[in-house]
Amino acid sequence: MSPLDRFGVFRELHASGCFVIPNPWDVGSARLLAQLGFKALATTSSGFAWSLGRRDNHVSLAESLGHLRAISTSVEAPVNADFEGGFAVAPEDVARNVAQAARTGVAGLSIEDSTGDANDPLFDFTLSVDRIRAARQALDEANPDVLLTARSEGFIVGRPDLHETIRRLTAYAEAGAECLYAPGIRSMTDVGAVVQAVAPKPVNVLVGADFTTVGALADAGVRRISVGGALARVAWGGFLRAAREIAEHGTFTGLGSAVPFADIERAFA
Repeated sequence: MSPLDRFGVFRELHASGCFVIPNPWDVGSARLLAQLGFKALATTSSGFAWSLGRRDNHVSLAESLGHLRAISTSVEAPVNADFEGGFAVAPEDVARNVAQAARTGVAGLSIEDSTGDANDPLFDFTLSVDRIRAARQALDEANPDVLLTARSEGFIVGRPDLHETIRRLTAYAEAGAECLYAPGIRSMTDVGAVVQAVAPKPVNVLVGADFTTVGALADAGVRRISVGGALARVAWGGFLRAAREIAEHGTFTGLGSAVPFADIERAFA
């Protein structure tokens, strides 16, 4: 698939139906997910940060841009960038950084409205809308084919207010966001309310635990399903269980669940 084709494919996926966009955290996991047949992939800020031994949101702009370029050039499938909060506060700074991200080869990117301040976890409403508008304008100038997703983070930063979340998402849609995303929503009633509020624009739902199915979300009108850092956490879980067994008991039974060496070698041949 050529780079130009990826933009069209990604937009077509958002036009109808429902698709899962899993989240690799490095080139190896991206290639394996692509081999499994997923039609698109999305980066995960947390998964990438953990791979560097850091907490989420503790990666620099330069490191993020390098990561986006590495992932997007390693697979044929279109890649959506978890671009956190745009690595800036002021709309004009968000715009400048988004323009750089658009040149990495990603087919889409997301901007969120969380501040990182536990006492005041969401950017002011007007500022948040201006940030999305600036991101869209930057994409229109740098690469108008890149699809913009706007995220409202209230449900994962201690402000689980559905009315405010919908107010923000609808405003972001009007400001130019083409996909809307409120991570942390788990109630199917709330999911349906968000889908209805921003229709006909597509909605992304985060699934980080076993609380629903692809079929149920499709029936609710969800267009896109991501898993955030959950696959990375699953990988870390297997690693830690086996390592702790060795450290604490001196036994190696956990290694028995490892993927065979030959299978990994074939995947990366």
